[in-house]
Amino acid sequence: MIDVQEIRKDFPILERQVNGKQLIYLDNAATSQKPRCVIQALQSYYEGYNANIHRGIHTLSEEATSAYEGVREKVREFIDAPESRCVIFTRNATEALNLIAYSWGRTNILPGDEIVLSAMEHHSNLVPWQLLAAERGAKLVYLELTPDGLIDLEQAAAVIGPRTKVVAVTMMSNVLGTITPVRELGNLAHARGALLIVDGAQGVPHLKTSVSELGCDFLVFSCHKMLGPTGVGILWGRAELLEAMPPFLSGGDMISAVWRDRVRFNELPYKFEAGTPNIADVIATGSAIDYLQKLGMDNIRAHEIDLTGYALGRLSEIPDATVYGPGDATCRGGVISFNFADVHPHDIGQILNDAGIAIRAGHHCCQPLMRDLKVTGTARASFYIYNTKEEIDLFLDALQEADRVMGHVACR
Repeated sequence: MIDVQEIRKDFPILERQVNGKQLIYLDNAATSQKPRCVIQALQSYYEGYNANIHRGIHTLSEEATSAYEGVREKVREFIDAPESRCVIFTRNATEALNLIAYSWGRTNILPGDEIVLSAMEHHSNLVPWQLLAAERGAKLVYLELTPDGLIDLEQAAAVIGPRTKVVAVTMMSNVLGTITPVRELGNLAHARGALLIVDGAQGVPHLKTSVSELGCDFLVFSCHKMLGPTGVGILWGRAELLEAMPPFLSGGDMISAVWRDRVRFNELPYKFEAGTPNIADVIATGSAIDYLQKLGMDNIRAHEIDLTGYALGRLSEIPDATVYGPGDATCRGGVISFNFADVHPHDIGQILNDAGIAIRAGHHCCQPLMRDLKVTGTARASFYIYNTKEEIDLFLDALQEADRVMGHVACR
């Protein structure tokens, strides 16, 4: 197990007070906090070797290029990928998914093809496929959930059929916490000649990840959810797929040569990295990966199972609380969505904020799932490496107070 008290010393923001109370940050599914080493990496770049990359032979440019490309290799190692040239830097997971839908999708999806998604997808892994399906005359098909929020593999085996061209699923639900059986879905997809695309925005920061073990053809994730800065996303894809795909954006650095009437594109990964990239934040992402690697992803997972199981047990003590998703902490990540029968989730969020506790409230960019759950939204607490059982106790105490104060307020 990790030493949470020592870890907390690395996060300056956790010393902050909100409304006169010590901050308890339980909104990690939205974004994580940043350790001091990540903040210092940003500062060091801007103070010591701020320069554009790939384009200069002077010392600052060479130092910046070396640091930037070094992070590509760290990402490759972090997700156990075979080649760093297949690691593409984007702005976030959303852009990475749009890149796949635009570039691979518009090249390969034909009228009558089927795109299979799960019923718990984030809008970022839904709307791009909706737009593509409407444009190409394809059909969206959904993997349904069991009553406890798991993927129904029997239904999946029936749904993934001869017309399936791609299966695009979350690695872990940002609402239910459900951990998707990615490998099994990949086997079903590949047996039909389809590709598997994994949205790892919630999974990669919390679960030890190997693209070969997942059996996926594309993996995307966002670095701001794994201690890194905002503005950095990752797309990994199989080399033969990326090489066959046309560029998503055009301009500087994605070219090999340009004439008045034609262009020759650059090699991987640069074909998909047009213009000046987010150099400083990519470099700082390397420090975030180092931090997670030092802790060990298996240790992080064990800590979150412990916290989640404890929180689920405590929530069960509140009669009016409805918790969504699997009841077994080993089947879910550190995300718990819940409601009180007659209290709007925004009111829950506001009462908790008054106590210095940060959670999320709303539809969490999963409106189709909310309709399936027959709610307009949920309150959501999500945990990470610096959270403690003592914080969960304070969170649950505040929830019980919210239940007492707001228990008879009608849902707006």
